[in-house]
Amino acid sequence: MPDPTPAARRLGQAIDGADSRRVDEAARDFVEELTFATADEILAMLRDVLAEDWMALPPWARNLAYRLACLQRPDDPRLLREAAADLLSFGPDWDTFAEDLNRRAAELE
Repeated sequence: MPDPTPAARRLGQAIDGADSRRVDEAARDFVEELTFATADEILAMLRDVLAEDWMALPPWARNLAYRLACLQRPDDPRLLREAAADLLSFGPDWDTFAEDLNRRAAELE
């Protein structure tokens, strides 16, 4: 069973270290682990890593993680709202996507 949490931590540490080679390797490992993780594993990783440091993962990594979890659970209004709230945390670029997720969550309830 894959666990994306260690890969997420390595990504955050590589970004903090600002070593581009290390960031590239950590990003590749993160995406690979995330690709084969279940929604439960993804959500556990997000909750663990973000509880330690809310800015540990860059927005692209968070968006990808929530996107993959939502694709696995398209009928989970709680997850859709959680993903929408995270999108809203990073500026107006993703507001329309967040609104769509919130609308879908409301329709499901």
